[in-house]
Amino acid sequence: MKEQAIFNWSGGKDSALALYKVLQGGQYDVLELLTTVSEPYRRTSMHGVRVALLEQQAASLRLPCRQLLLPETPTMEAYEQLMTTTLQDLQRRGATASIFGDIFLEDLRRYREDQLARLNLQAVFPLWGQPTAALIREFIGLGFKTITTCVNEKYLDQSFVGRVIDEEFLRDLPANVDPCGENGEFHTFVFDGPLFRQPVAFEKGEIVYRKYTPAPKTDDSGYDCADDSAGPSPFDTGFWYCDLV
Repeated sequence: MKEQAIFNWSGGKDSALALYKVLQGGQYDVLELLTTVSEPYRRTSMHGVRVALLEQQAASLRLPCRQLLLPETPTMEAYEQLMTTTLQDLQRRGATASIFGDIFLEDLRRYREDQLARLNLQAVFPLWGQPTAALIREFIGLGFKTITTCVNEKYLDQSFVGRVIDEEFLRDLPANVDPCGENGEFHTFVFDGPLFRQPVAFEKGEIVYRKYTPAPKTDDSGYDCADDSAGPSPFDTGFWYCDLV
């Protein structure tokens, strides 16, 4: 009998590849996708994707998506309380595991495991420890299509936002940038691939710049949603966003 699981869904490439591997593996039934959303802006956390596109994405994947609505500047206490309430509700529906697309951030993994252990939930990492250069090429080879929606100016300039990730994109990346953006260098939106019933239709809108300042920290994880929604942003940097409409 398959275990019931929650899938922490960012809408980006690592989430999509992890979901693909989970569904291929056959060990888990995914009850729901779970995505953190900025309530004032109605966009996904850090990726900056409109909720309407998130909903189209989930419909094409044929999976329900629950939105964890966060205020504009949530504290870690507020985030963790909202997440606990949501996870407890999903536990009542039979969930025993929570799945993430993280690859190698040890502190982030430990934070997730510690939080879930308090609720007697297992943390699952289908991509963990795999070489990121191989993962991104596997992702492309499977036929997934994704576009960058956000880039961190500490690593990449404006020219990298709003680009579809392909071999040319990978060749253009500076040597210090992880090819999966695992250190938060860039974030993406997946719009087609082997899991999708049909591509998500969108057009590229304006490119905007936003500067972030550190959010108050009440734990020692030091992370936000590197790709899968871990909480409020601690960044003190600027980001280029490509609005998808």
